[in-house]
Amino acid sequence: MTNKIALITGAGTGIGRSAARSLAKIGYKLVLVGRRSEPLHETSSFCENTETLCVPTDVSDPIQVKNLFDQVNNRFCRLDLLFNNAGIGTPPVGIDELTFEDWNNCVKVNLNGSFLCAKHAFAMMKAQDPLGGRIINNGSVSAHSPRPKTVAYTATKHAITGLTKSLSLDGREFDISCSQIDIGNADTDMATKFKIGVPQASGLISPEPVFDVEHCGEAIAFIAQFPLRTNIQFLTIMATKMPFIGRG
Repeated sequence: MTNKIALITGAGTGIGRSAARSLAKIGYKLVLVGRRSEPLHETSSFCENTETLCVPTDVSDPIQVKNLFDQVNNRFCRLDLLFNNAGIGTPPVGIDELTFEDWNNCVKVNLNGSFLCAKHAFAMMKAQDPLGGRIINNGSVSAHSPRPKTVAYTATKHAITGLTKSLSLDGREFDISCSQIDIGNADTDMATKFKIGVPQASGLISPEPVFDVEHCGEAIAFIAQFPLRTNIQFLTIMATKMPFIGRG
């Protein structure tokens, strides 16, 4: 993997940081992307023995995303892997109480951001020599089954599945593969609430098990090591005992 370049969005914390560490271990040079500079540089400090480029970026902003990929092209002249990981949720309310602003912010980051990054990555991978590359989208188990009162998040994650399938189809002639990793209850800062108790479909508030977030990064690195002629289309990684299979 020496001299291969990976771009990770949402790289400042959690799953993105885990992916950065694991990809660094197998020799990838890294472009670390997130809204805040300080967490990106902190992630960089954990990625020893590899070259990193930290680019604070709001992935929902087309101008900032174009600038990001211009910097990648100027620095590395190619891109081998995009991990579309950046995402946000909304307040846990029913659709009748969800504001358009909260809905729109969720769509802009989770869906538009993934589209914009995939658009520019696809263009680079299509034109570079050697041809091709790999895109991995973070779908979440919410791409399969919703939690109560998460209509915006769930809708965007279902849409990510459509994006993944379309990229897989359209990328064939250019040796661009696209995978989706669906993660359930990784132990990040956002998962603290799972250990305390979260709403279930039954109406109860119950704690849920979590799993070590480092396994997410290991899964990303696992997918990344396959040649482009081989693809893991969908991979689900989750806490074994979380209420997903038979949720509710």
